[in-house]
Amino acid sequence: MVDTAHPRAGLFYGIGAYTLWGVLPLYLHLLKDVPPLQVLSHRILWSLLLLAAVILATKRLRPLLAVARGRVLLMLTGSAALIAVNWFVYIWAIANAHLVEASLGYFINPLINVALGMLLLGERLDRLQGGAIGLAGVGVVLLAVSGGGAIWISLALALSFGFYGLIRKIAAIDALGGLTIETAILAPVALAVLLYASSTGSAEFGRDGTMDLLLILAGPVTAAPLLMFAAGAKRLRYTTMGLLQFIAPTLQFLEAVLLYREPVRPAQLATFALIWLGCGLYAWSSIAASRRMTAA
Repeated sequence: MVDTAHPRAGLFYGIGAYTLWGVLPLYLHLLKDVPPLQVLSHRILWSLLLLAAVILATKRLRPLLAVARGRVLLMLTGSAALIAVNWFVYIWAIANAHLVEASLGYFINPLINVALGMLLLGERLDRLQGGAIGLAGVGVVLLAVSGGGAIWISLALALSFGFYGLIRKIAAIDALGGLTIETAILAPVALAVLLYASSTGSAEFGRDGTMDLLLILAGPVTAAPLLMFAAGAKRLRYTTMGLLQFIAPTLQFLEAVLLYREPVRPAQLATFALIWLGCGLYAWSSIAASRRMTAA
């Protein structure tokens, strides 16, 4: 249910969440010398500590344990695997100067969501949404045919987050509880990775105070935008949140080109043009649908 009584607060939370996701590469770039698997493991463990503290402070542990069982727990195991893949690919992409491809993945993601809704949830597409999906598909095919380089990064990010969102949409659990259970599921593997790195002398944690602090900050850096997103989603229309999500990949693309000077090939520019046009059609369709609902 949407709490439309606080639209300004919802807009603040929504813009804040996507802006934080948009500038996340600035933080992850500081960790580029840390093996991506270790960064991912720290992100999981420190996030779990923070989320567990929030759960305990709000006295939500008992109701959370009551919900997280059976079918819901099985679904969260799947979503945990998907978000781990998404996080790892994203961290690796930034560490290896592929932020352009990463931003492309998150431009494709909203259109992937629409396609999954149509194919798996029985949702209908209007003509503009169908056109948006078609343009995105043409862009991806164009990049692949042209020797799309690291197009696998874009597709891995878009598909993993798309199916992650699909599972979380149908799982009967709230955003905070779901994320807490997901990180708890991943925590044993993350702990094993860090213990192995420590035993082999390859662990980065404990060598430098500044780097240690950056790794600890992986917790709030991960959890804060997700919690803001959950708060915004409760106060805004779904269509509004859908439009705001283009903030993050836009910022990521600008950082890649202007700050990190990553090269953009002609085929990538053509693909981005088609994706942006598709996103524009998607946004226009969302606005038009929202106006029709308001008028009705």
